Amino acid sequence: MPGSSFGHSFKISTFGESHGGAVGVVLDGAPPLLELSEADIQKELDRRKPGQSSVTTPRQEPDTIHLLSGVFEGKTTGTPILMILYNKDAQSSAYDDIKDKFRPGHADFTYLTKYGIRDYRGSGRASGRETAARVAAGAVAKKILLGRGVTIRAFTRRCAGISCESVDYSVIEKNPMRAADLNAAAQMIPIIERLASEGDSVGGIVECHIDGVAPGLGEPVFDKLEADLAKAIMSLGAVKGFEMGLGFGCVDLLGSQHNDPMDRNGFVTNNAGGTLGGISTGEQIVFRAAVKPTSSISKTQHTIDLDGQENEIRTIGRHDPCICPRIVPVIEAMAALVLEDHYKRQASLKA
Repeated sequence: MPGSSFGHSFKISTFGESHGGAVGVVLDGAPPLLELSEADIQKELDRRKPGQSSVTTPRQEPDTIHLLSGVFEGKTTGTPILMILYNKDAQSSAYDDIKDKFRPGHADFTYLTKYGIRDYRGSGRASGRETAARVAAGAVAKKILLGRGVTIRAFTRRCAGISCESVDYSVIEKNPMRAADLNAAAQMIPIIERLASEGDSVGGIVECHIDGVAPGLGEPVFDKLEADLAKAIMSLGAVKGFEMGLGFGCVDLLGSQHNDPMDRNGFVTNNAGGTLGGISTGEQIVFRAAVKPTSSISKTQHTIDLDGQENEIRTIGRHDPCICPRIVPVIEAMAALVLEDHYKRQASLKA
């Protein structure tokens, strides 16, 4: 079964390639009469678009959203919403010299193995550019969730060996790293700039805090809330790890230390990260994603070509030296899509 769709009652299907004509998404499940404009979606896309700073790709895509269906006179109609972003600044010639070579760490080899054909221009569907479509759909989900009292805030927790020592939501959009600690951001930036000048890249950890989620969301046993969040986040090409609450930090604790006690006011602690048994508890949902270093780098690496011959490769193009700042709104979008889907599933359970 094709893997370009996600969700059950609130469903998206993305389309397009990095160096094709456009990328876009069809969203099905948005309620009718929701006030929705292109500006609502554009503000989220502007957070993800390239060319924002010295720690992101210099590719200049305006990422202008076009709403082509599902909205009439400023309100959703309850029918599928089609959103499209036309590619304006693709430079496919940058890939001519490496089209017959497999880039280490990238999906070149696996796509060719699976399909017998691959789009070597910016990786086609395997490109991070596909996530623009997710952000567009996530913007709609975030607006619906805001009406439910739900807020989603992601930020760079760690990058280039530097961790945030504090969490201040107000500074996330005030620094190029989208870190929650300005001092940490100031230390991360020069390291990333140096690595970029050396033709290398770096990864990090993005953390997400979700407040206002009602207790009771989640569909045990296979569609547990954290399981769907994990799938959503792990479906992003740059993400190599996922954890909820204390996550892997629980392995060195005793049960008496990790369990979240309760009193008449609710949970005393939140080591579980906002879910128990795959169902939301009403506490803050907390998860983290491990973001790998960008695969496309200009340092010389060892590889093979299409004929299986050993070769050297340098990927000369416009790539992010660090993906963390631009993946922050993508992670928020995917979390929003999961939550709105589960709100709808919960409502159908009570119907």
